[in-house]
Amino acid sequence: MRHDSAMVRTRPFAQVDVFSSAAPCSGNPVAVVVDAVGVDAGLMGAFTDWTNLSEATFMLPAEHPEADYRLRIFCPGRELPFAGHPTLGSAHAWLEAGGVPHGEVIVQECGAGLVRIRREGDSLFLAAPELNRGGPLPEDDIERLTSGLGLTRDDIVATSWCDNGPAWRGVLLASSETVAQVRPNTAVLGDWEVGVIGPRTDATPAATALDDQADPGDWLFDVRAFFPARGAVAEDPATGSLNAALAQWLIPAGLAPAAYVARQGTAVGADARIVVRSDGADVWVGGATRTIIEGVVAL
Repeated sequence: MRHDSAMVRTRPFAQVDVFSSAAPCSGNPVAVVVDAVGVDAGLMGAFTDWTNLSEATFMLPAEHPEADYRLRIFCPGRELPFAGHPTLGSAHAWLEAGGVPHGEVIVQECGAGLVRIRREGDSLFLAAPELNRGGPLPEDDIERLTSGLGLTRDDIVATSWCDNGPAWRGVLLASSETVAQVRPNTAVLGDWEVGVIGPRTDATPAATALDDQADPGDWLFDVRAFFPARGAVAEDPATGSLNAALAQWLIPAGLAPAAYVARQGTAVGADARIVVRSDGADVWVGGATRTIIEGVVAL
């Protein structure tokens, strides 16, 4: 698609590392166009493809009276109603650009509705949006998953829909070692979005804390996320939407404590840490956010 060069102007831009551990560039990057007024959806999609990142976001003035800003979220080939690491990375960029929330929390407007975000030191946390769909997967789906992930039926402890915009199929495995053995098969998984999680067998007591003192160094679960990308299956370094939905499934089911840390991305060279906390009313998912690149883009 061609776009009118007369409409091009420079716009503030940031590339933010989200869910990073102690090392820079250990999380998941997101490209944030801080002022996207006047950019049409076609150009948003083209720019997202050009960045070669999993997502890019475009910030716009809020339309909802309770929101601080509106966010459009794109991954290669399509727009998403909600995604976790783009939400946190965009909130980080908005704050660094001088954004001031109307209330005690930041309120983001997106395709999934309003999302609340709070600051805790150098970290940002989002309140997990309500699931569109939950409950165990049908046995036919589980059979396809065992083949598509290179597992046996005995490897799978439990499954659930984890649909909060992306239609994740959640799979609980017996251990983080089994998670590491997963080998996704593009021909079998097709266009499915699949999240796999397994507990660490040598977890320290801090990793299973039931209070707010969960330490990002003491991770309890390993997570991997697979999604369709240009005819193949890609793996995400760190996935806020999936970790939020997994927590909304596992905590009420008694399969995870009310506070824990998940590790993600080691299979693709990352080392992300996602902190999960349930306060009874909400599940909060967050972690460290860092600006790695700051400047302008011409769009």
